Amino acid sequence: MADPSRHLVLTVDVERYSGRDNVLQWRVQQALPRIMQRAREELGLLPDGWLVQPSGDGQLAILPQGTSERTIVTRLAPTVDRLLREHNHGLAPEARIRLRIGVHEGLVHLDGGNGFPGEAVVTACRLVDSPQLKATLRRFPEAQVALIVSDRLYQDVVRHYGDLRPEHFLRVTASLPEKSFDAVAWIHLPGENAAAEQPSPATTPVQPSAGGQTFQHITAHGPTAFGNGNVITTYGSAGSATPHRP
Repeated sequence: MADPSRHLVLTVDVERYSGRDNVLQWRVQQALPRIMQRAREELGLLPDGWLVQPSGDGQLAILPQGTSERTIVTRLAPTVDRLLREHNHGLAPEARIRLRIGVHEGLVHLDGGNGFPGEAVVTACRLVDSPQLKATLRRFPEAQVALIVSDRLYQDVVRHYGDLRPEHFLRVTASLPEKSFDAVAWIHLPGENAAAEQPSPATTPVQPSAGGQTFQHITAHGPTAFGNGNVITTYGSAGSATPHRP
């Protein structure tokens, strides 16, 4: 067994791959390597030394030593996002490709008999498979890419450079209890603010009706239709209730 070496580890996974029919899965497998290759070329990342392990619905890549962490962490996802927008343009929703990308770094054995042994590889795979990342991508239906990076890379790269806005990263604990995995990580979606809170239904502004009246926080007692005898209870900021009869 040779000594391990330190590398960036990149994982890519296609959203909702298993729900596609055979033809659409085939098309994904044709498009994904091509898109990732174009992204590397645009970023000036030479293919020499990249160790790529395909997985049907994704890729695991061990990047050569000396690869710019800043380029991978801050520029890869926006580039892939743009390429996916070009690819997905005009396609039916079920044929479109959206990706989850995970990035970590650490010691990796390159001489494994069936892959690349190392905790860094396991961590990168767990990050990209975390329900927290999947849920965040679902929150933003217009996004094409959701990136998750380990806390170490966020602190070393994102926080110190102005390529991406750190406040737009969502801090999560990536958790897979069945795998005994928990790790602090950070999620970013190109063009989106992943850290922004979504308004709850209770606080979503209600649009005025055609007649110009707006009712909020209304509880109706009695007949469901408005009319004589219907009681409308309006709750104020202090939680008090004031009944009004039309």
